[in-house]
Amino acid sequence: MTGVQTCALPIYLASYIEHTNLSPTLVIRDIDKLVEEAGNYGFFGVCVPPFWVKRAQREIGKQKIALISVAGFPLGYSMTETKLDEIKRAIDNGVDEIDVVWNVTAFKTGIPWTKIELAKCSKLAHDHQKIIKVIIETAYLSDQEIVEACKLCADAGVDFVKTSTGFAPAGAKSEHIALMRKSLPPSVGVKASGGIKTHEQALAMIEAGADRIGTSSGIKIIETTHHRHE
Repeated sequence: MTGVQTCALPIYLASYIEHTNLSPTLVIRDIDKLVEEAGNYGFFGVCVPPFWVKRAQREIGKQKIALISVAGFPLGYSMTETKLDEIKRAIDNGVDEIDVVWNVTAFKTGIPWTKIELAKCSKLAHDHQKIIKVIIETAYLSDQEIVEACKLCADAGVDFVKTSTGFAPAGAKSEHIALMRKSLPPSVGVKASGGIKTHEQALAMIEAGADRIGTSSGIKIIETTHHRHE
């Protein structure tokens, strides 16, 4: 990694990682473990299901761990009002950031509501000084659609554009990250997520322009990095 001393690489990587568990079968001890691991490894934050936001916030306490949750997850075709309600409830329960799945079906239909929905979600998050990321689900988009999606998200005022939910046929690809970075203004970040399981993949995403990495394999990535540079 250019400009990063190898001894500092694990810390550097950890600062990008949103330690994630969105499994449909997770239990309360998994949430507690996620927060404990985030603290131990110095991860940027944890990403948990909406139902567990309040618990995660309690476990985080005064630690410097960002609390992230999701809305419209994982398919994105719920009503805008439902997404807004999810976002507001997550904010009330203590989130710092919300990853909302955009409406791929509206986008592919070509109706203007897609942008209106994102603008409404952005306004609600920003009214409460929260960060909003939009999951565009790159697995379902052509390169041209990715470019169009990024422009639409930026115009709607979102803070980050994110590749994937992890529930689609494919996850993050470094070429998509590079395309997103090129298509977005510097003020809008890029989050790579979906299938990032190795040290090499994480570094490739960052090299391509990712500002955040969403992964459930953060510990493996960091420990592999440690072993490589001992």
